[in-house]
Amino acid sequence: MSPETIAKEKDARPPVAIGHVRLYVSNVPEARDFFIKIGLRPIAQSEQFAVLELRGGTHLVLRTSLEPIALGINAPFDLMVDDIFATRDTFNKWGLTVSEIEPGRIHSSFTLTGPDGYLLTLTSSHTSGREV
Repeated sequence: MSPETIAKEKDARPPVAIGHVRLYVSNVPEARDFFIKIGLRPIAQSEQFAVLELRGGTHLVLRTSLEPIALGINAPFDLMVDDIFATRDTFNKWGLTVSEIEPGRIHSSFTLTGPDGYLLTLTSSHTSGREV
């Protein structure tokens, strides 16, 4: 067997992932900086467009909105972290606006106010140590 075949047989990750998630914002550079601060990796950027990477290779694509963005709208995705308590504490220490942690049946979560007043839900991981 080739090394590639052996590696594929040992890879326990699901064979499908979400490639891109899009978020329209009023100011791409400011939104990009916010998402970098909370842990996303910068990939590409311009004044009108930015790509940031999350764990697993999913890309958050930021684009300039042509329409006004209503304050308090839920982002069309949630973010998952390994330690929900430490993450919330860190964001709170940074002066970011966070809610209290709400326990759930599967996830605990809190809300972070992001660029343009988007409400970003951060949830605890449920991967049970599996690679994703």
